[in-house]
Amino acid sequence: MAEALCQVGCKAIAIMDVLQEHGDEAAEALNKKYNIAAAFYKVDVREEQAVHDVIQSIALDLGSVDVLICSAGIADSNMPAETYDIGRFRRLIDINLTGTFLCAQAAGKIMIQQGTGGSIIFIASMSGHIVNWPQQQSCYNASKAAVIQLGKSLAAEWAPHKIRVNSISPGYMDTALNRVPALDAQKKMWCSRTPMNRLGNVDELNNTAIFLASDASTFMTGSDIVVDGGYCVW
Repeated sequence: MAEALCQVGCKAIAIMDVLQEHGDEAAEALNKKYNIAAAFYKVDVREEQAVHDVIQSIALDLGSVDVLICSAGIADSNMPAETYDIGRFRRLIDINLTGTFLCAQAAGKIMIQQGTGGSIIFIASMSGHIVNWPQQQSCYNASKAAVIQLGKSLAAEWAPHKIRVNSISPGYMDTALNRVPALDAQKKMWCSRTPMNRLGNVDELNNTAIFLASDASTFMTGSDIVVDGGYCVW
Protein backbone atom coordinates (compact mmCIF):
# COMPACT_ATOMS: atom_id res chain seq x y z
CA MET A 1 0.00 0.00 0.00
CA ALA A 2 2.90 2.34 0.71
CA GLU A 3 4.29 1.67 -2.74
CA ALA A 4 0.88 2.17 -4.33
CA LEU A 5 0.60 5.60 -2.70
CA CYS A 6 4.03 6.48 -4.08
CA GLN A 7 2.91 5.41 -7.54
CA VAL A 8 0.03 7.90 -7.51
CA GLY A 9 2.13 10.84 -6.40
CA CYS A 10 2.16 11.24 -2.63
CA LYS A 11 4.81 13.78 -1.60
CA ALA A 12 6.32 11.89 1.34
CA ILE A 13 5.71 8.66 3.20
CA ALA A 14 6.50 7.22 6.62
CA ILE A 15 6.51 3.55 7.52
CA MET A 16 6.04 2.49 11.14
CA ASP A 17 6.79 -1.03 12.35
CA VAL A 18 8.66 -3.01 15.00
CA LEU A 19 11.01 -4.60 12.44
CA GLN A 20 13.93 -2.23 11.98
CA GLU A 21 15.73 -4.08 9.18
CA HIS A 22 12.66 -4.60 7.00
CA GLY A 23 11.51 -1.04 7.63
CA ASP A 24 14.82 0.49 6.66
CA GLU A 25 14.91 -1.62 3.49
CA ALA A 26 11.38 -0.61 2.53
CA ALA A 27 11.99 3.11 3.04
CA GLU A 28 15.26 2.98 1.08
CA ALA A 29 13.62 1.09 -1.78
CA LEU A 30 10.75 3.58 -2.03
CA ASN A 31 13.16 6.51 -1.92
CA LYS A 32 15.28 5.14 -4.74
CA LYS A 33 12.45 3.91 -6.95
CA TYR A 34 10.15 6.92 -6.69
CA ASN A 35 12.56 9.70 -5.65
CA ILE A 36 10.30 10.44 -2.71
CA ALA A 37 10.98 11.38 0.91
CA ALA A 38 10.48 8.02 2.60
CA ALA A 39 11.42 7.33 6.19
CA PHE A 40 11.11 4.44 8.63
CA TYR A 41 10.19 4.86 12.29
CA LYS A 42 10.50 1.96 14.68
CA VAL A 43 7.59 1.73 17.08
CA ASP A 44 5.49 -0.83 18.92
CA VAL A 45 1.87 0.18 18.33
CA ARG A 46 0.96 -1.06 21.82
CA GLU A 47 3.04 1.66 23.51
CA GLU A 48 1.00 4.84 23.88
CA GLN A 49 3.76 7.38 24.43
CA ALA A 50 6.00 5.87 21.76
CA VAL A 51 3.20 6.02 19.19
CA HIS A 52 2.40 9.65 19.99
CA ASP A 53 6.08 10.65 19.93
CA VAL A 54 6.70 8.93 16.58
CA ILE A 55 3.69 10.46 14.85
CA GLN A 56 4.66 13.90 16.18
CA SER A 57 8.14 13.33 14.72
CA ILE A 58 6.64 12.33 11.38
CA ALA A 59 4.61 15.54 11.26
CA LEU A 60 7.73 17.59 11.95
CA ASP A 61 10.00 15.64 9.60
CA LEU A 62 7.63 15.37 6.63
CA GLY A 63 5.57 18.53 7.09
CA SER A 64 2.11 17.15 7.81
CA VAL A 65 0.02 14.06 8.44
CA ASP A 66 -2.71 13.70 5.83
CA VAL A 67 -3.30 9.96 5.46
CA LEU A 68 -2.91 7.14 7.99
CA ILE A 69 -3.23 3.45 7.14
CA CYS A 70 -3.43 1.19 10.19
CA SER A 71 -2.43 -2.28 9.08
CA ALA A 72 -0.45 -3.70 12.00
CA GLY A 73 -2.03 -6.95 13.10
CA ILE A 74 -1.55 -10.59 14.00
CA ALA A 75 -3.79 -13.66 13.68
CA ASP A 76 -3.79 -16.63 16.01
CA SER A 77 -5.59 -19.29 13.98
CA ASN A 78 -6.44 -22.87 14.90
CA MET A 79 -6.46 -22.01 18.59
CA PRO A 80 -9.42 -23.69 20.37
CA ALA A 81 -11.29 -21.17 22.52
CA GLU A 82 -11.46 -23.49 25.52
CA THR A 83 -7.66 -23.66 25.75
CA TYR A 84 -6.76 -20.22 24.41
CA ASP A 85 -4.13 -18.60 26.61
CA ILE A 86 -5.36 -15.32 28.07
CA GLY A 87 -1.91 -13.76 27.63
CA ARG A 88 -2.08 -14.42 23.88
CA PHE A 89 -5.63 -13.03 23.84
CA ARG A 90 -4.52 -9.77 25.46
CA ARG A 91 -1.51 -9.47 23.13
CA LEU A 92 -3.66 -9.87 20.02
CA ILE A 93 -6.22 -7.33 21.23
CA ASP A 94 -3.41 -4.93 22.14
CA ILE A 95 -1.91 -5.09 18.65
CA ASN A 96 -5.03 -5.36 16.49
CA LEU A 97 -7.37 -3.04 18.36
CA THR A 98 -5.52 -0.93 20.95
CA GLY A 99 -2.66 -0.27 18.52
CA THR A 100 -5.12 0.83 15.85
CA PHE A 101 -6.77 3.23 18.28
CA LEU A 102 -3.47 4.68 19.53
CA CYS A 103 -2.24 5.38 16.00
CA ALA A 104 -5.57 6.91 14.99
CA GLN A 105 -5.68 8.99 18.16
CA ALA A 106 -2.18 10.38 17.64
CA ALA A 107 -2.75 11.12 13.94
CA GLY A 108 -6.22 12.51 14.63
CA LYS A 109 -4.84 15.04 17.11
CA ILE A 110 -2.41 16.33 14.51
CA MET A 111 -5.03 16.42 11.76
CA ILE A 112 -7.32 18.44 14.04
CA GLN A 113 -4.48 20.88 14.80
CA GLN A 114 -3.66 21.20 11.09
CA GLY A 115 -7.27 22.08 10.33
CA THR A 116 -7.10 20.57 6.83
CA GLY A 117 -8.80 17.25 7.46
CA GLY A 118 -7.41 13.88 6.48
CA SER A 119 -8.14 10.26 5.73
CA ILE A 120 -7.64 7.39 8.19
CA ILE A 121 -7.92 3.85 6.86
CA PHE A 122 -8.17 0.78 9.05
CA ILE A 123 -7.38 -2.71 7.76
CA ALA A 124 -10.10 -4.87 9.25
CA SER A 125 -11.15 -8.25 7.83
CA MET A 126 -14.12 -10.16 6.50
CA SER A 127 -13.63 -12.03 9.80
CA GLY A 128 -15.16 -8.96 11.44
CA HIS A 129 -18.38 -9.75 9.56
CA ILE A 130 -18.51 -13.54 9.45
CA VAL A 131 -16.91 -16.56 11.10
CA ASN A 132 -14.78 -18.01 8.32
CA TRP A 133 -14.75 -21.65 9.29
CA PRO A 134 -12.85 -23.98 9.84
CA GLN A 135 -10.20 -21.78 11.49
CA GLN A 136 -10.61 -21.51 15.25
CA GLN A 137 -9.81 -17.83 15.76
CA SER A 138 -12.40 -16.33 18.07
CA CYS A 139 -10.08 -13.61 19.36
CA TYR A 140 -8.98 -12.50 15.89
CA ASN A 141 -12.57 -12.36 14.65
CA ALA A 142 -13.63 -10.32 17.68
CA SER A 143 -10.70 -7.91 17.26
CA LYS A 144 -11.54 -7.20 13.63
CA ALA A 145 -15.23 -6.66 14.39
CA ALA A 146 -14.10 -4.14 16.99
CA VAL A 147 -11.82 -2.40 14.47
CA ILE A 148 -14.78 -1.89 12.12
CA GLN A 149 -16.93 -0.42 14.90
CA LEU A 150 -14.04 1.75 16.10
CA GLY A 151 -13.73 3.18 12.60
CA LYS A 152 -17.42 4.01 12.43
CA SER A 153 -17.31 5.65 15.86
CA LEU A 154 -14.30 7.82 15.05
CA ALA A 155 -15.84 8.74 11.68
CA ALA A 156 -18.88 10.20 13.42
CA GLU A 157 -16.80 11.96 16.06
CA TRP A 158 -14.24 13.51 13.73
CA ALA A 159 -16.46 14.40 10.78
CA PRO A 160 -16.71 18.05 11.95
CA HIS A 161 -12.91 18.22 11.57
CA LYS A 162 -13.12 16.92 7.98
CA ILE A 163 -11.31 13.74 9.03
CA ARG A 164 -12.68 10.69 7.24
CA VAL A 165 -12.31 7.25 8.83
CA ASN A 166 -13.04 4.15 6.77
CA SER A 167 -11.97 0.52 6.85
CA ILE A 168 -11.15 -2.24 4.38
CA SER A 169 -12.16 -5.83 5.12
CA PRO A 170 -10.05 -8.18 3.00
CA GLY A 171 -10.96 -11.77 2.32
CA TYR A 172 -8.33 -14.39 1.56
CA MET A 173 -5.47 -12.63 -0.19
CA ASP A 174 -2.41 -13.91 -2.06
CA THR A 175 0.15 -12.36 0.26
CA ALA A 176 3.59 -13.57 1.29
CA LEU A 177 2.17 -14.80 4.60
CA ASN A 178 -0.10 -17.21 2.72
CA ARG A 179 2.54 -18.48 0.28
CA VAL A 180 3.73 -21.38 2.41
CA PRO A 181 3.31 -25.11 1.69
CA ALA A 182 1.65 -25.69 5.07
CA LEU A 183 -1.37 -23.68 3.86
CA ASP A 184 -1.82 -25.39 0.46
CA ALA A 185 -4.72 -27.57 1.61
CA GLN A 186 -6.44 -24.68 3.35
CA LYS A 187 -6.03 -22.39 0.34
CA LYS A 188 -7.89 -24.92 -1.83
CA MET A 189 -10.73 -24.82 0.69
CA TRP A 190 -10.67 -21.02 0.83
CA CYS A 191 -10.91 -20.77 -2.96
CA SER A 192 -13.71 -23.33 -3.14
CA ARG A 193 -15.77 -21.26 -0.70
CA THR A 194 -15.13 -17.99 -2.55
CA PRO A 195 -17.55 -17.37 -5.46
CA MET A 196 -14.70 -15.97 -7.59
CA ASN A 197 -12.77 -19.20 -6.86
CA ARG A 198 -9.41 -17.54 -6.19
CA LEU A 199 -7.42 -15.55 -3.69
CA GLY A 200 -7.32 -11.79 -4.02
CA ASN A 201 -4.35 -10.01 -5.60
CA VAL A 202 -2.37 -7.51 -3.57
CA ASP A 203 -3.21 -4.69 -6.00
CA GLU A 204 -6.89 -5.33 -5.41
CA LEU A 205 -6.34 -4.11 -1.86
CA ASN A 206 -3.86 -1.39 -2.79
CA ASN A 207 -6.29 0.21 -5.21
CA THR A 208 -8.99 0.31 -2.53
CA ALA A 209 -6.59 2.04 -0.15
CA ILE A 210 -5.72 4.63 -2.81
CA PHE A 211 -9.43 5.28 -3.39
CA LEU A 212 -10.05 5.89 0.32
CA ALA A 213 -6.93 8.03 0.70
CA SER A 214 -7.77 10.25 -2.27
CA ASP A 215 -10.33 12.90 -3.14
CA ALA A 216 -12.24 10.22 -5.07
CA SER A 217 -13.92 9.28 -1.78
CA THR A 218 -14.49 12.66 -0.13
CA PHE A 219 -18.14 11.88 0.77
CA MET A 220 -17.27 8.52 2.33
CA THR A 221 -16.71 8.12 6.03
CA GLY A 222 -17.67 5.38 8.47
CA SER A 223 -17.74 2.88 5.62
CA ASP A 224 -16.25 -0.61 5.56
CA ILE A 225 -15.37 -1.97 2.12
CA VAL A 226 -15.38 -5.75 1.89
CA VAL A 227 -12.87 -7.03 -0.68
CA ASP A 228 -13.38 -10.79 -0.52
CA GLY A 229 -14.28 -12.16 -3.95
CA GLY A 230 -17.83 -12.68 -2.72
CA TYR A 231 -17.01 -14.88 0.28
CA CYS A 232 -19.45 -13.04 2.59
CA VAL A 233 -22.43 -13.40 0.25
CA TRP A 234 -22.93 -17.07 1.12
